[in-house]
Amino acid sequence: MDQWTVHLAPQLRALVALAAHDGHMTQAAAALDIPQSSMSRRIHALQTTLRVPLLIHDGRTVRLTPDAQRLAACVRGPLDELDDKLTEVTEGADPDHGTVRFGFPLTMGSGQLPDLLADFRLQYPGIRVLLKQSHGTELGDDLLNGHLDLAVVIPTPDRLHHTTIGTQQIHVEVPTRHRLAAAPRLRLTDLADETFIANPPTYNLRQLTETWCAEAGFTPNIAIEVTEFGTIRELIDRGLGIALLPHDDRTPPGITEIPLTGDRYYRPIALAWGTTTQAAPTRRLNDYLLQHFL
Repeated sequence: MDQWTVHLAPQLRALVALAAHDGHMTQAAAALDIPQSSMSRRIHALQTTLRVPLLIHDGRTVRLTPDAQRLAACVRGPLDELDDKLTEVTEGADPDHGTVRFGFPLTMGSGQLPDLLADFRLQYPGIRVLLKQSHGTELGDDLLNGHLDLAVVIPTPDRLHHTTIGTQQIHVEVPTRHRLAAAPRLRLTDLADETFIANPPTYNLRQLTETWCAEAGFTPNIAIEVTEFGTIRELIDRGLGIALLPHDDRTPPGITEIPLTGDRYYRPIALAWGTTTQAAPTRRLNDYLLQHFL
């Protein structure tokens, strides 16, 4: 019942300390780093609240009653466990030590973001960053259910706290031997007769591909669906199709990346979190990415 737990934790801890020091009030008070007068008040307040005799006075010393000894033995473990759990939770108050569970999109597995995470690790070795790479919907769900502390999410999530930190330009990727590979820029209408490789329909980039092509007057011929962007590029290199993919400074040999004509072929990039406040190590990573992400 709440009547036993709202006010009694300090008093029960005093009883446990007194039992551990064989009734020596001064030693128990020193162990709790409180004055002896406070120690006495806590024990007497507990006795008054419980209406159970806890102390036997024997001259200048006190002994615990059998009820007090049993109570101290019963609550010692739960109090220690509570201390451990509170310590575990409040470790996040140290901005330079702790754990951050961080997610990022499949499209950002190479290039700037891994470089930033590596630099962050070197600068803040006391912060352990646990990484998860997935598509935007799953990252958003993980933030909402508490499985992630912070994530780079594409597109910007309306249901989450977030800050827009940049944009991801979408280009056409074709095999280097493709008939369009030498073009400096392409219009989407130039791709109407091409075979596309794309993500499954639930992925944001797949939805954008279909929307943009429809606006250009055609339905893309999507012959292959693949979740991993690295695999899509492998298939492009083998001549199995083309794709609309995010710009990548490390596009592998065998593939030509061509910009699209127009200023609307991009996706906003957001740094998002699910809780109302961030733990100190999470804020440290959040601020670092805001400062260094281009």
